[in-house]
Amino acid sequence: MNLEWKIRRFEALTPTELYNLLQLRSEVFVVEQNCVYQDIDYKDQKALHLIGEDNGQTVAYARLFKPKDYFEQASIGRVVVRPTYRDKKLGHILMREAIYFMKHQFGETKITISAQLYLKKFYESHGFIQTSEMYLEDDIPHIEMKKS
Repeated sequence: MNLEWKIRRFEALTPTELYNLLQLRSEVFVVEQNCVYQDIDYKDQKALHLIGEDNGQTVAYARLFKPKDYFEQASIGRVVVRPTYRDKKLGHILMREAIYFMKHQFGETKITISAQLYLKKFYESHGFIQTSEMYLEDDIPHIEMKKS
């Protein structure tokens, strides 16, 4: 694996980068999870886009938000890894990169996420703790989690 990380503002995304990240989000969040929802939510314009590429293919991605752009605190969202790369523990690498960029791009260590409930232990392994009861977001069980 020849992993390269990019961080882009929305305006700096090339058409190919935008297409690739939207394709990955659709592949996982819509098709794999069988969830019809509005992924294009006008929040992409506020986010920094963390893109992990392997030989030019988008294999990992997350949106990074400064405080008040999504939650009161800084936030990480749309965390996704291409299914064929999940056996490489790329989700953990992605979260470490996201947390690193939150600290170095925004100076933020306090982060809030809306996590799919089944990923609770995954996010706990990165220092997040559950701060809400379960709620449905797009008919998928979620919990709010925070990292201090």
